[in-house]
Amino acid sequence: MGQRLMWVSSTVAMSVMATVVFLGAAVAHEPRNTLVPPGVQRYQPTPFPDRIVLNLTQDPARSQTVNWRTAASVEVARAQITEAVDSVGLHLSALDVLGDAQPVQTENGLAHHHSVTFDDLLPDTLYAFRVRGDDTWSEWFQFRTAKAEPEPFTFVYFGDAQNSVLSHFSRVIREAMLRTAEPAFMLHAGDLVNLRDGIHDDEWGEWFDAGSFLYGMVPNFVVAGNHEYVKREDEAGDEVYQLSELFPAHFRVPANGPAGFQDTVYYVEYQGVLFVALDSVRALQSEQEAIAQAQWLDALLTDRNDRWIIISHHHPMNSVSLGRDNPPLRQHWQPLYQKHGVDMVLQGHDHTYGRGTNVPEGAMLIDDEVGTVYVVSVAGPKMYLISDQARDHMDRLGEDVQLYQILTVEADRIRFESRTAIGHLYDAFHLVRQADGRNVLEEKLPPGQVERLCTNPDRPRPTRCWEGRELVD
Repeated sequence: MGQRLMWVSSTVAMSVMATVVFLGAAVAHEPRNTLVPPGVQRYQPTPFPDRIVLNLTQDPARSQTVNWRTAASVEVARAQITEAVDSVGLHLSALDVLGDAQPVQTENGLAHHHSVTFDDLLPDTLYAFRVRGDDTWSEWFQFRTAKAEPEPFTFVYFGDAQNSVLSHFSRVIREAMLRTAEPAFMLHAGDLVNLRDGIHDDEWGEWFDAGSFLYGMVPNFVVAGNHEYVKREDEAGDEVYQLSELFPAHFRVPANGPAGFQDTVYYVEYQGVLFVALDSVRALQSEQEAIAQAQWLDALLTDRNDRWIIISHHHPMNSVSLGRDNPPLRQHWQPLYQKHGVDMVLQGHDHTYGRGTNVPEGAMLIDDEVGTVYVVSVAGPKMYLISDQARDHMDRLGEDVQLYQILTVEADRIRFESRTAIGHLYDAFHLVRQADGRNVLEEKLPPGQVERLCTNPDRPRPTRCWEGRELVD
């Protein structure tokens, strides 16, 4: 392997935490939201490692984090890594790296969720790794570290998967990976699953089935949506929303955000581009928490020299769907996007498609000066209807259409494509950097493209085209 690859993990082996996180008794699943029949335990943890997912670190050129799940009999988080070679003898040069394990109880039983960070990696290098179960290993996975210097790369962005995930989201993520040559990572803009009326581990099981081995080979940048939060009572008996324990159990993010937001607010530096995840759920529940994130973001973006700045949060800065609006985000966050020249904001939540540089009256000059592009998209089958306000300020809209987005980042432009579940081009543009630092949007969608509208003759609500949960049978 060579001496440059000799390292030890900065995280020492930790025994399993003594206190089991209990997520409540078995609960009834929402009707038709998974393919799991009532009374069947499809996603019980076993001695075999599953839910293997790569998570980006702050510096993906030199480190990478992997999370996975096993039965409770596996008490130590252990993985092996080596530079990938042509030979089958990967184990001969593999190094053991230890991490930590967290017990989580769900309706599918007690599981241990493991996390290991591979440190001291070489930039632009292909690595192979595997993770440990109970007297067994996973298969070998491969990933490539980022380059140390700014270079072009491509990533894939998904809006909400959320409902009927294995039934309907699976074809979207698989089509996206087939269409994308060597994606650097996947960005998920929140509501990966539904998590309503209790903790539904089956939904997470379906999310991991939908992406399968892809999550272990293509790193992930995850954003928390409102459906990653669960309604509970605090000590005073008041109803509050708390982040589901399964979100940080599955995704170990860099934890470089503001105090108290270690599981949901963070940033990643990828080949000259700054990616920032914000928690719009907490921002909309508490003005104090919106301000805390704004202050942190202001400090983070001050005196930086990133080639591009891309921010993702779940709730849209300007809603696309009927009956929705998020004024606190425009009040506390959007002025910072102007101040620091944020280039693109990738969002979800509205279960429609919307894209534009123009925004409602009062903020339009912001985007005329800076050229920030705001995108809202949806990858799953839950579909809403477009508002009249969105038609006034969005350049491209869509209803009843599952989408994925392929973004190629270059020195002077970001090439953007939004494609349907069957690969049809739905939107396309280039965001081009001018010599004076401003951005100009160049439309690349061929003329004559029809806007997709709701096709469901039996709409479940006046604001919705599909619920998403009625589509399993």
